[in-house]
Amino acid sequence: MYAIGDIHGRLDLFEALLSRIEADEATRPAARTTIVLLGDLIDRGPHSAQVIARARQLARDRTVEILSGNHEEMFLTCLTDAQAMPSFLKFGGLETFQSYGLDMDALLERPVEELQAHIAARLPVEDLDFVRSFKKLVRIGDYVFVHAGLRPGVPLAMQLLSDCRWIREPFLSHSGAFEGFVVHGHTITQEPDLRSNRLGIDTGAYLHGCLTAIGIEGTNRWFLSAREEANDSGTQEASPTTAQANTAGTPAQVA
Repeated sequence: MYAIGDIHGRLDLFEALLSRIEADEATRPAARTTIVLLGDLIDRGPHSAQVIARARQLARDRTVEILSGNHEEMFLTCLTDAQAMPSFLKFGGLETFQSYGLDMDALLERPVEELQAHIAARLPVEDLDFVRSFKKLVRIGDYVFVHAGLRPGVPLAMQLLSDCRWIREPFLSHSGAFEGFVVHGHTITQEPDLRSNRLGIDTGAYLHGCLTAIGIEGTNRWFLSAREEANDSGTQEASPTTAQANTAGTPAQVA
């Protein structure tokens, strides 16, 4: 398994990390591989529409599980609830709509309801259906993959969709066991946040220029990443890197 953190419209980092995953697979024994995207594919970065298209292609070519993040929730909600539109635009939606070729400078002069109707009519139906298909959480073996986290003390089958997409506390500070080792995004840290019961891999693709994945095979785990680096001309390019997670052992044993 490979799980990829919050992409947030950074197609360059997404492509670089997928290439790194393919190269990593080639060094390992043949196996059936699942790729999990932990949600927040869109917003903030410049290429949300293109990330959606790449994820759709990936799902056609490979076994892929895609989770819905809070930004996908806001994206879908603002198309039916005009009151949600201003918040979505403020927190990265403006860049998402621009990635679909919409002239937002002109559109923002319209009343919110008119803006909403105009945008909804011009977004590809196949993209909207694809985003609606994203899952709340996925359990594979001893691992639970979710966008934001879980509510402590609540059985996995009863976790609320809102918590899976939005929760921070009391999830982040909880030290007890869940129904599996939790791999999540949503909360940005400069390096992967490894705890005894969970692992956060949102390393700030749009903020710090680093997109991280965790590779998992049996009791072994390792990190892969794509980082934004300046080239000789001063512009930024995505560069793939890898590192051992040093987390061998069952989920309950990992420090």
